Amino acid sequence: MRIALVLAAVSLVAACAPSFTPSASVSPDAGGSAAAIASGPRVQPPPVTPPTPPGTNIPDFACSDLSGGKTGVANTIAARVGEVQAYDRFVLQFESIVPTYSVKRQAKPVFPLGASGPNVTLAGTTGVLVTVHSATGATTFQGERDIVHPEFQVLKEARETQDFEGYVSWGLGLSKSACMRAFVLNDPARLVVDFQITTS
Repeated sequence: MRIALVLAAVSLVAACAPSFTPSASVSPDAGGSAAAIASGPRVQPPPVTPPTPPGTNIPDFACSDLSGGKTGVANTIAARVGEVQAYDRFVLQFESIVPTYSVKRQAKPVFPLGASGPNVTLAGTTGVLVTVHSATGATTFQGERDIVHPEFQVLKEARETQDFEGYVSWGLGLSKSACMRAFVLNDPARLVVDFQITTS
């Protein structure tokens, strides 16, 4: 009788107990997760404009007289010339700033020495006069004051023709008339005059 009661109790407990069904195993979907992440919005920083390299903002060549510079007093330091494939170059260097300047063409390479001195004829067939105002190189200028390069295609000679009462002038003798450009460079302060080389 006791055995029958025990069996009945076990049957009752088994019937009332909750049934558990094993769930299917879930494997991580690495590809789906990566695709979901990749498809989300991407935030990119705004483009940054790179700085302009020195010497790229230079004017075009022009067949006319030129002028520019800043109001102020400056001392000349040195003068140089150079030649590259497309142009011949004259450079006048200053201590601080490039003062007001003018670059004027003339028919002959003939220039007065000083305000009222004798004329001097430079190499070449035509000329350009570079004048800076409120400048002097009496105690600061170093180097040649008469630079001759007969092998250059355009710029044959550069000579200082005046340093008097705040005016410094350089005469440039050219082999032929040429279009030119003038601009200022900083660190150090320089006035640059280029003469275009043409094949004609």
